[in-house]
Amino acid sequence: MPSFDVVSKSDAQLLDNAINTAKKEIVNRYDFHGSKTEIEFDKKEMKITITTENDMRVKAIGDILIARSLKQHIDPRCFDFGKDQYASGNMLRKEIKIKQGIDRDTAKKMVKDIKDNGLKVQASIMDDQLRVTGKKIDDLQSVISFLKLKDYSVPLDFVNMKS
Repeated sequence: MPSFDVVSKSDAQLLDNAINTAKKEIVNRYDFHGSKTEIEFDKKEMKITITTENDMRVKAIGDILIARSLKQHIDPRCFDFGKDQYASGNMLRKEIKIKQGIDRDTAKKMVKDIKDNGLKVQASIMDDQLRVTGKKIDDLQSVISFLKLKDYSVPLDFVNMKS
């Protein structure tokens, strides 16, 4: 039976490229001249740590990261902007976690939406991904187009299409 998987994963290398270009832009920007701004990317834990002096710079760095990630074809919905934390002195620290995988609640909502759509496919939750199987490839393609129209607040990728 034809099937495909719905996943939500961000490529670490593309993300690293986006962060490196953001760092270069920050070094060259006039409003960051002489500031103690640092951006660190932990590939193992998939999180970005920003350390700078004030809230305005934190927001500007967030905007730069989103713009650079869009140019690398990374969906900005994968960023989970946490709260600002005060580091030593007058420094601010912000941790941005990269969302990986589809959580249970979102997966259940997706399965319910697929069943309510009325197509003859079966959707099952497997860990942090969703597998959709059906008798016709056309039904699977209509499920893909249906899921692209809905907003689940996570970036969706469609992989492992088997016929």
